[in-house]
Amino acid sequence: MKPTDFGPNKAGELIRSKLGYWAFVPAPLEPELALDLQLVSTLSGADRALSELAGIARTLPNPQLLIRPFMRREAVLSSRIEGTQASLSDLLFFEAASSGEPEIPDVREVHNYVRSLEYGIDRLETLPMSLRLIREMHKRLMQGVRGETQTPGEFRTSQNWIGRPGCTLMEATFVPPPVVEMNSALDQFEKYLHADSIIPPLIRMAIIHYHFEAIHPFLDGNGRIGRLLISLLLCANGLLPQPMLYLSAYFERHQDEYYKLLLGVSRRGEWLPWINFFLEAVEVQSRDAIRRSDAVLSLWTSYRSKLQEARASALLLRLVDELFSFPAINTKIASRILDVTPRSAQLNIDKLIAADILEEMTGQSRNRIYAAQEIISTIEKADI
Repeated sequence: MKPTDFGPNKAGELIRSKLGYWAFVPAPLEPELALDLQLVSTLSGADRALSELAGIARTLPNPQLLIRPFMRREAVLSSRIEGTQASLSDLLFFEAASSGEPEIPDVREVHNYVRSLEYGIDRLETLPMSLRLIREMHKRLMQGVRGETQTPGEFRTSQNWIGRPGCTLMEATFVPPPVVEMNSALDQFEKYLHADSIIPPLIRMAIIHYHFEAIHPFLDGNGRIGRLLISLLLCANGLLPQPMLYLSAYFERHQDEYYKLLLGVSRRGEWLPWINFFLEAVEVQSRDAIRRSDAVLSLWTSYRSKLQEARASALLLRLVDELFSFPAINTKIASRILDVTPRSAQLNIDKLIAADILEEMTGQSRNRIYAAQEIISTIEKADI
């Protein structure tokens, strides 16, 4: 990391380690911000869109219709930013198979992201946002995947760095704080999570996301945990009643700008461009979540109407409801959901195949997986 790339700014300071390399230590929060009219306008748009999404979330007949599929879409996109190559369909089929190793190794990493996010949302009921919660989520994120040997669930005890593949510490684009300074920064970070502030909540989240990424407290998985925290903070701060907003789709579409703006804060103290970008992401993805929610709910209504006209049983309607949470199933899963025998579960699956709601995907006579392709497409498509 070159000191000449960093100008004097209040976002942090460069320090030289005993080994001779330079590292960046973020300044204690909260930064001094001079908000301009452009940022105020962007904040207003983000607040309106988020409030509209929150209103929809509060009136959902069954929040799980949207929460679980949205979580899985976020897991795919956030992991993709880190270079994984797995689709939503890959993830759903792996979960439906419910045993063995995935054919695509990256699917395990995406699956762990879902587990970590679900764990974090549930844990918020008994544990506040904290370093402890962050470590617990990281442990689940890294279990059984690349990086598993790099102390899952524990903050690093050695130096890490960010740069092109294969670069050395001296060649790095960015070097986070050394361990002693990292621990101090983490302590400040945790205190800021619960500190009183007059700064609007969404701007605080942009600051928190930057600060976590600048500290980079784990040897691996920092980006994914940092994006997970956004979703948890939205719920913990009461901005959303359900975890329905995820920003990874926007960050992935604008990946170069995402990294450039985060680095711009560290190098030149350029807070406003980063915050503006973050707020734009909130507005765009809130609008996307609203449209996607409408599409999913419309599909759910049409399926139920179609089956009710055919005098479908309560069991069949229940299975349709569950498909929106788990659009890929097998007979064992259907049997567990409906609390019936495998034979009865298969009969209900066959009825949904006949209704063009489910489709058998394996072509096998055993270990079959059935997918609701229309539901998957609605969740998975890039634009809606």
